[in-house]
Amino acid sequence: MRAKLAIILVPLSFAPLLESGAQNIPSSAASSRAAQLTAMFSKSKNVVKEKRGVRLAKFLDIRSETATTTNPASFSGTYHSDFGFVLRLTAQSNGRVEGSGQEPLSDTDNIARTFVVQNARIDGSLLTGTKVYRDGRREKLEGVFINRTSRDSPTDHGTTAFGLGVIIPPRYISGVTLEKLFYERVSP
Repeated sequence: MRAKLAIILVPLSFAPLLESGAQNIPSSAASSRAAQLTAMFSKSKNVVKEKRGVRLAKFLDIRSETATTTNPASFSGTYHSDFGFVLRLTAQSNGRVEGSGQEPLSDTDNIARTFVVQNARIDGSLLTGTKVYRDGRREKLEGVFINRTSRDSPTDHGTTAFGLGVIIPPRYISGVTLEKLFYERVSP
């Protein structure tokens, strides 16, 4: 009888922890996916070309690390990316997220399409949800909160920015095919 009683009491003893805000412990699937996405936002390039005695060197090193927090509400803010992409997020301490944003319709027009973020959640540093556009079209939203350090030379200490790395369906804007965006937080 005692063994059965112990099994019943153990799960009940964790209930106060879950109610107190400790629920932001990321699931292993969310942690794994966050690590995969973070790796997609790191790259390194070191190219040296020499032609007719002239040496040209290009160096770029971008390292991304998953951002961590005990309170998902600290990820709230306004985030901007290149080409006019904007995302506004309001996160609660339980991981629920509300938001809105805009993105360019095309690179030839100065028109932006707007959307609201629905059914969004933060699990650890992974953000998932759905973007719903004014015309009713829906698109998956998946990203990871990261600290991204960019260096332009091997001796450069680098510049670090906090933001959200988001995977998007391929879009062609200003002669560039975009499949991922780094939204830098511009205001909390």
